[in-house]
Amino acid sequence: MQHRIVKPSKLLNKSGELIQKGYALSPILRYYRKDVARKFRLKEWDYYLIYNEDYAVALTVGYSINWLLLSASFIDFKNIYEKTKSLVRFVSKKRFKMPQSSVVGDIFYQDQEVMVDFNIIDGSRSLLMKIKNFDDGRDFMASFVLSNKMEDSMNIATPFPNDKKAFYYNRKIIGMQASGMVRFKGKSYEFSSLNSYGILDWGRGVWPYKTTWYWAAGQGTVWGNKIGFNLGYGFGDTSAATENMLFFNGKASKLNHIKFHIPKNDRNQYEYMQPWIITSSDHRFEMKFEPIIDRNAHLNAIILSTHQHQVFGKFTGSAILDDGTIIYLKDFLGFAERVENRW
Repeated sequence: MQHRIVKPSKLLNKSGELIQKGYALSPILRYYRKDVARKFRLKEWDYYLIYNEDYAVALTVGYSINWLLLSASFIDFKNIYEKTKSLVRFVSKKRFKMPQSSVVGDIFYQDQEVMVDFNIIDGSRSLLMKIKNFDDGRDFMASFVLSNKMEDSMNIATPFPNDKKAFYYNRKIIGMQASGMVRFKGKSYEFSSLNSYGILDWGRGVWPYKTTWYWAAGQGTVWGNKIGFNLGYGFGDTSAATENMLFFNGKASKLNHIKFHIPKNDRNQYEYMQPWIITSSDHRFEMKFEPIIDRNAHLNAIILSTHQHQVFGKFTGSAILDDGTIIYLKDFLGFAERVENRW
């Protein structure tokens, strides 16, 4: 039985330990940076993914030990093309701080090469990122508005074994309506709220220096119903709860443990562009995942590195809601990833 948190409280006590462990359907745990016991190991990020059937854009802001990571990706599903650029800056805490809430709080940073301006206004999220010399000397600009009409979201407070002062607090909003545009390689790409959706991955935590995580998500409309899912594992002790959820017209259904079956070759190397199988321990999520493009990004800096294989593709299979309703998906666009981080 997974533990659902229903009573609001602070996330951490005065010793920097989780007060409650488990999942919630809204961000009822209050995170305060001052309560973190090991601030030199604190990691904070906001990640947005916006996509439709033709294109996707990912925008990332991450902060740890005065190091600011800014990243943008453009993915073209039709022409099987992607471009990612990541920048790292040393920025003092006096000059830059991440919001302490996923509900309110803005992000702003600007220098000669990059500008990011994320705002939350009346529940909607306004995103603007500009990067000079993004590709072949041409600039990149992304501007979006995300409208969140989802009743539920995935919120999880995860402990780590053998370290009471380590924690992972994460919120994921799946299926926000998205509208906006991207300027890339001298062309403009429009995203309509009629067929474009956005994901927020909001995370704050203290965890081991080296980690590997698995994450998948999908969002869209099937026969007039809004469908979404969030799947993930690899972080901490998930005996109290997993982050695996289905979303049907904004309402969440809870899943148990998930496993990604990624094919390997005879040298035991992952073959990310071959079909995957994704299954759940409760047999309520059984999908074949057919890859379209592997957005593999590798960044090595002084104290951090990331090796990402975010594979976009199409899901086909079945998912079962809490009430027993079976949802059949065919060629449902989403992504599945395996990421190794050192930061």
